[in-house]
Amino acid sequence: MKIAVTYENGEIFQHFGHTEQFKIYDVDNGKVVSSQVVDTNGSGHGALAGFLKALNVDMLICGGIGGGAQAALAEAGIKLYGGAFGAADKAVDAFLAGQLKFDSHVHCGHHNEGHGEGHNCGGHSCAEHHCGG
Repeated sequence: MKIAVTYENGEIFQHFGHTEQFKIYDVDNGKVVSSQVVDTNGSGHGALAGFLKALNVDMLICGGIGGGAQAALAEAGIKLYGGAFGAADKAVDAFLAGQLKFDSHVHCGHHNEGHGEGHNCGGHSCAEHHCGG
């Protein structure tokens, strides 16, 4: 199994469509056997589902994510655990232990609203602030 986590400085990056890196975990028999950080090379929103599919990712742990990206992941056969936050490594460990806290109805729906200076999904947990969800 391969798990991808939106990644920035050891933490779960909070806006799927703007993530510049994923940390990819290879899991065997319920344990992480290796991991690596990969750059998205500027891929954004819709292209990221294809990027993850090309890496043979089975599931994604992320913060906020819009409806279009959720649909693209579903079409690619990638399971989604959104609305997660905190340290990426701890989130994967929690998932493997059956204890990951996530929001099954996560949706970052304010993409077309004026964010204001310095505001984007990367600055907070969308689940925490109920962004469109």
